[in-house]
Amino acid sequence: MARLQQIDPNTATGKAKDLLDGVKAKLGVVPNLTKVMANQPAVLEAYLGITGALNEGSFDAKTREAIALSVAGANGCDYCSSAHGYISRSLKVDEDEIVRRLNGASNDPQLNGLLTFVGRVVESAGQVSDADIQAARDAGLDDGAIAEAVAHVAANVFTNYLNNVAHTDIDFPLLRSGTSLAA
Repeated sequence: MARLQQIDPNTATGKAKDLLDGVKAKLGVVPNLTKVMANQPAVLEAYLGITGALNEGSFDAKTREAIALSVAGANGCDYCSSAHGYISRSLKVDEDEIVRRLNGASNDPQLNGLLTFVGRVVESAGQVSDADIQAARDAGLDDGAIAEAVAHVAANVFTNYLNNVAHTDIDFPLLRSGTSLAA
């Protein structure tokens, strides 16, 4: 059961209504996460700002979703696991690869290197070692990609933590963060 109110877009007012209307216009739906954020419009506006900016970065949608799955798995966020699993399926990522990404890995060697780095950033709260940076470079990440990866981690930690605090009602097909590949 949700611990924070999910603002109904039909009864929202002021800036919250404007922002939620913008979400609906862009996505066609208003995810429950954004309804929780609308309790404080500045939070929703910040989220929309960082995600909008990062969507213009160098990572394609599949890579962004892979990072989101990896961070959700590391932080035990079932809402984000479910949402990003759903989006990944819409991008034609197969179910086994979604689960790998949720567990911080990939069959693709370059993406696996990126997700390994992302996992180290999450595990160490950003206190990565020189060896972690070198491994990221060896995996093909330049300084721009490393910086972009950290920004994606920060954006996803934000949503993971908010959903974990709020117990946001999951409005996507459920994918638990602890899911592993069948033996």
